[in-house]
Amino acid sequence: MTLLEKDGVRVTVDADGALATVTLTNPAKRNAQTPALWRALAEAGRRLDGAVRVVVLRAEGVSFSAGLDRRAFTPEGIDGEVSFPALARRPDGEIDAVIAEYQEAFTWWRRSDLISVAAVQGHAIGAGFQLALACDLRICADDVAFAMPETTLGLVPDLGGTKPLVELLGYPRALEVCATGRTLHAEEAERTGLANLVVPAAELAAAIEDLTTALLAAPRAAVTETKALLAAASAHTPEVQREAERAAQTRRLRDLTGLGE
Repeated sequence: MTLLEKDGVRVTVDADGALATVTLTNPAKRNAQTPALWRALAEAGRRLDGAVRVVVLRAEGVSFSAGLDRRAFTPEGIDGEVSFPALARRPDGEIDAVIAEYQEAFTWWRRSDLISVAAVQGHAIGAGFQLALACDLRICADDVAFAMPETTLGLVPDLGGTKPLVELLGYPRALEVCATGRTLHAEEAERTGLANLVVPAAELAAAIEDLTTALLAAPRAAVTETKALLAAASAHTPEVQREAERAAQTRRLRDLTGLGE
């Protein structure tokens, strides 16, 4: 197990061959998010070696993540970090660069060579919701509560969550969820596809284990090719998608027969 500490924030990375688990470890604050946490999560992604095929993101305590640490909104801010009021006074280019650095914690989860799974219990609010959305798949406890309240605070979701939210819920529902900041509970999350599976909280760990075992059963190259096909499908015309399928299958056939490069 690797313990990453960034300015007092702890994230653990436990890699066991093809499976890695990244854990948020601040249950006393419901895993509230800070720039230090984002730096630690970005570092976690950089630490994973090429053997890892599946990454599980989990959190200690009753909540996955209750969102951004509200101290960021105060003039004093979080110790050692620029406060949002101070950030707003910087030039546009500097603000853009700061937010881009924050986003790095949310971008690597959908790498082409990995499948990422969020194990979500309790609150997944704002930045917590976006962190769950950053993963390919979400297995949720039946007490899950998703919400995106940024708009109600005068802000926008800016940590990469808007695209996957629209892909999962569709534009009208995603707009309604963001504009109202309302909560999506377990039944709606599963019905709309936001959650791949909802289980009793006591069964969350077992459900994650079952899924990761299944994900690791197929040959890696086949899973990687399939993920790439599915990820690109919405941007392709049917003709382009069929061409991509043919090219991928050609590579697989040659690999299986020992004729690949």
